[in-house]
Amino acid sequence: MLIRRETPADAAAIAAIQRAAFAPHYLGDPTVTEPPEPALIEALRADESWMPTLSLVALAYDTVVGHVCLTRAGIGPFPVLALGPLGVDPDHQKSGVGSALVHAALGAADALDESVVGLVGDPDYYSRFGFVPGARRGIVPDQADWADYFQVRPLAAYDPAVTGEFRYPAPFYDL
Repeated sequence: MLIRRETPADAAAIAAIQRAAFAPHYLGDPTVTEPPEPALIEALRADESWMPTLSLVALAYDTVVGHVCLTRAGIGPFPVLALGPLGVDPDHQKSGVGSALVHAALGAADALDESVVGLVGDPDYYSRFGFVPGARRGIVPDQADWADYFQVRPLAAYDPAVTGEFRYPAPFYDL
């Protein structure tokens, strides 16, 4: 497996992977005809929060099998990062692709002297990467119903004074 930055040629494969990865989460919901994650990524690419250096794909040979991105978010006046969406082709799930992408994304963010990464996701999955409930660090999501799944990962440049309300990039609120 190889992990590298996304290129424009990867866009269709990324959309297909995110669609396939997230479709099972919406089964049985008649209001959802298409998972919103592919559209979210397109909207993020057009948003000022987009950080092309932190949009990564995993390749199995020459085929894109996974994708993750980090975008600019904020905690009050402090710039931080938001992780997600993370998607892996269903045929490659549970094979380490998602873990490799998260490790690569966190390593890249750390190398860029970013301080904190936040996300809304499964605590059982993301705790293996050092994510903790945001409230433990004095960081809360700006949507109260996200609180049980909101987590943060302090990086090497973390400053404990960075506390308050976490705000995702604008496209996340259009889901």
